Amino acid sequence: MAIFGTKKEREYKEVIKGKAWVFPDNVDTDAISPGQYLDNLKATLDHTCETIIKEFPSQVSVGDIIVAGRNFGCGSSRETAPNILQEKGVAAIVAESFARIFYRSSFARALPVLEVENISKEFTTGDEIEINIPNAEITNLRTGKKLEGEKIHPILLNLLKNGGLENQLLSELKSQGKK
Repeated sequence: MAIFGTKKEREYKEVIKGKAWVFPDNVDTDAISPGQYLDNLKATLDHTCETIIKEFPSQVSVGDIIVAGRNFGCGSSRETAPNILQEKGVAAIVAESFARIFYRSSFARALPVLEVENISKEFTTGDEIEINIPNAEITNLRTGKKLEGEKIHPILLNLLKNGGLENQLLSELKSQGKK
């Protein structure tokens, strides 16, 4: 199964531009990573988020960005949820708030997530969005409106820069001569 988005496309970038997909409040991990397909990666990718936005699984492109309301990634805390979105090519997620486990799992996977007050009211699906990750600045390129989000803690920002938790741990072990 080919992974959507090459390693180079998934490398950390301080500034990301892409097409926005606007999601509502309370998107749960069961919708992102449907249980009936968990034994088949292709099927999971083919059905991700279809109960929320029917055309999302077939029309999302590498580099697209999810803009969402409150409590994104709530529910059963399926750790596969951020992985599935990243495998689909989602470059980042900006939401009014995240479920904590989803938030932490995203950083472990090096999927940038930013919390921004009232972000979902400032975008419509298809708008071009630009995100400056370290400054937590989000711009709707259609309207020119800029928003400021909550800055990412330096430890979590470091996880993004290093390609996730596994890569960071391997790098630390190598630097200590343990690998």
